[in-house]
Amino acid sequence: MVQMNNVRKVYESSNTVALDGVSLTINDGEFVFLVGPSGSGKTTIMKLITGEIRPTSGQIIVNDFDMGTIKRRKLPKVRRTLGVIFQDYRLIENMNVYDNVAFAMRVVGAANADIKKRVPYILELVGLEGREKRMPNELSGGEQQRVAIARALVNSPRMIVADEPTGNLDPVRSLELMLLFEKINEMGTTVMVVTHEKELVNAFSKRVITIDGGHMISDGMDGYYSYEIE
Repeated sequence: MVQMNNVRKVYESSNTVALDGVSLTINDGEFVFLVGPSGSGKTTIMKLITGEIRPTSGQIIVNDFDMGTIKRRKLPKVRRTLGVIFQDYRLIENMNVYDNVAFAMRVVGAANADIKKRVPYILELVGLEGREKRMPNELSGGEQQRVAIARALVNSPRMIVADEPTGNLDPVRSLELMLLFEKINEMGTTVMVVTHEKELVNAFSKRVITIDGGHMISDGMDGYYSYEIE
C-alpha cells in the first residue's frame, strides 16, 4: 500500500515546489493510472515511492516503510517489494532474455534452483517463451518491454510502478502491454502506470489520479476525462 499524507517536496537546488500538499492512498490490489502534463509532479511521486528522494514535509508510507525516515541501508528492502519499469527498457545489452531476468534474482541472492524454476514461468507469463536465448537487439520494442516487465515481476513484488511503459510502442503493442498489466493486476499485484496516452487510459475502466502544478486535480474512475493533458 502507498499512503501519502500532505506531502510537500521542494527541490532546494532550484527552489522548485514539485509537490504541494498531496494526499492519496493506493490500496493493495489496485490498478491506478497517474496522469498529468510535463512538470506536474508525476515523476516526483515515483521517486518518492521508490526512495530515490525524500519528502520535504508530510509522510509517505510504501508497503509499511516510512520513506521519510527510513535509513539508506534499508532501502533495498523497500525496493524488493517494488517492480519498476521504465520507458527505455534499461536491459543489459550483452545478456540474453533469460539472463536479463535471472540477473534480478541473482542480485537479491536467490538460489540457482529457484532461478531455474522461476524465470521460465515468468517468461511464459509475459509471452516470451521460446525467446530465452535472444539478445535485446534481436527483439522488437514490445518484446524488449516485456523483458523489462518480466524482470520487474520475477522477485514477486507487491507493486509494479511503470513510467510511460508504452511511450516507444505503436497503439497495437501499447494495448497488448496494458492488457498484460491488467492480467498481472488480476493475479494480485498492485499496478501504477504513469502515462500521457489519453486513448489508452480511456480504454480501461480504472482509477485515474491527475496531477498538475504539484497538486492533485482529480481522483476517480473518470479523472482522466475531466482534465486535458498536454
